[in-house]
Formats: sequence, structure tokens, C-alpha cells
Amino acid sequence: MILVTGASGFLGQHLVRYLSAHGKQVRALYHTHPPTPELKSLPGIEWICCDLLDIYDVEDAMKGIIEVYHCAAIVSFDSRQKEKMLHFNPESTANLINQAIVQGIRKFVHISSVAALGRTGEAKEINEEAEWEDSKYNSAYGLSKFIAETEVWRGIGEGLNAVIVNPGVILGPGNGRDLSTQLMKIVNREFPFYSKGVTSWVDVGDVVKAITMLMDSNVATERFIISEGNHSYMEIFTLMAGALDKTPPRFAVNSIMAAIGWRLSVLQSALLGTKPLITKETANNANTMSFYNNQKLLNILPEFSYTPLQDSINLMARSFQLSLTKK
Repeated sequence: MILVTGASGFLGQHLVRYLSAHGKQVRALYHTHPPTPELKSLPGIEWICCDLLDIYDVEDAMKGIIEVYHCAAIVSFDSRQKEKMLHFNPESTANLINQAIVQGIRKFVHISSVAALGRTGEAKEINEEAEWEDSKYNSAYGLSKFIAETEVWRGIGEGLNAVIVNPGVILGPGNGRDLSTQLMKIVNREFPFYSKGVTSWVDVGDVVKAITMLMDSNVATERFIISEGNHSYMEIFTLMAGALDKTPPRFAVNSIMAAIGWRLSVLQSALLGTKPLITKETANNANTMSFYNNQKLLNILPEFSYTPLQDSINLMARSFQLSLTKK
């Protein structure tokens, strides 16, 4: 049986649907967000509520498991979530790694992030050999995923057969809580501003395809960047605006405007009791130029290819527009 953590999350639910469609038997774990009726109806999927910080819950969930996809993580750029992320993301990974070693599972695929590779603010290409450096350009989320990766490397050192993947920003039809949906909402409102940053982007279906191919391969003790390519936020927002038939952003945001913007957003969220749309970290990241080399995965899996982002965004737009008609 296959274990998927974070199975009701954005990537997790796409992975679970794929595994179900391919006749796999899956134990799907969730904690905060229960699966939808559609997810519950998928054949071959056993849904279990599990606290990954509880070693006894993890031990029970891992019984009879031979393969693990670890998708669960707290993803936030809100400073109020920093300590929670720095605790949960590494600790949950450590608990799973320990139990995977005890039970001698066949393979463990850990879904990390390009954020775990670190950023220095220099416009240089980053590959899988990058070493973490403390920098003001790194997020608390990135740090939490970097520490979680060290737990996986520890497991590998103790004999675990594992692979780490570092996807870029994942785009695809969302569940309402994911970044893809939030970006669509911003563009749909015809927000006029854009940042000058560049980062890595990838289709959610490509992430699912890559991690399942890596699981089925003989590749181990490696990590791989998963990225269709490096694109500016302006380019992404323009593609989204075109797919939604909306006016694209027109005004570039400089560092001073970004600093004012995130402060106003945080103040507004404090007054309304909501999550801030823009934070200090998102403002910094959106104005940072980070370039990632995706060649290693393509060399290892020559039969693998990426979905053009235009196709990904068109599918996202159709899904988003459909969700609006259902409200």
C-alpha cells in the first residue's frame, strides 16, 4: 500500500486522483482539512485523519505501507506562522522518516520546494548542488523545508531509499486555499500592479508525473528541481489575465511601494481578522530574481516533458471561472 501525507491539500489531492486512476491502493492522510465527497468517492483510497506530530498516529498510519509520498507541510509567508512552520515541517518529516526506517519501506519521496535551496538576492542560476546560506531573501517557509530536508538526508544516511524533489511555484486547478486560486483571484480583480521578480513555475500535473516516475525508477539518494522554466511575475499575471479576459497589470512596483503595500496589507488583516494578502516575505520574494536549472530531472527521465505554462494557466482559468458560476 502507498501512503500519501497531506492528501487533501493542493498537490496531495492531484496525486491521490492520479494514483486512484492507475489502480493503486492508497492510505491518504489529512489533518486540518477533511477530503471532499468527490475525494472520498475515489476507488482504492483509504482516508485517515492523522496528526503527523503524534508518533503513535504515524506508527499506525505506516502499518503495511511500502511507499511514501510526503506532501504534507504548512505553507505560509505570514510571520505569525513562523514558529508553527519551523516546528511542524521538520518534526513531521522526522517522525515519518524514523518510522519508514523501522518498517523498511521500499521508497520515500519527499516533496520539498525550491525555497529550500535558498536565495541570496544574486541573479545567478541555482541547481541541486546549492547549499543553504542565511540571507534576508530566504523565507521562514524555505528554512523549515531546508531543515526538513536534513531529516531526509539523515534517513538516507541510515539506509533509507529516498528521493527529494524541489518544485517551483505549482500551478493548476485549485481547491480555494492554494496559491494558484489566490493568484487567479488577484488577476480577476484586475489588480493593476506587478512586481519585477522572476522565479520557477511548474504545472501540478507535471509534479505528479515526475514524483510517480521517480518512485517507480531505480533513482535514489538524489534531489531534483521540478520546473517548467523561470518566468517573471509580470509574464505569469499577463498570461492569467489573457486566459480570464481581464486587463493585465500595468504598473511596476518598486521596493518602496512594496514595503508600503505589505505594511498596509498586514494592518488591514489585523483590523479585519483575516490573513494578509501581501506580507514582508511575499513582497521580498516577488521582487527577487531567482533562476533555477531544471536539466537534471530531464537527464534522468528523458521520457519526461513539461506542460507549457500557457496550457496550465488556460486550464486553471477554466476551473476558476467554473467555480465562480457555482457560487
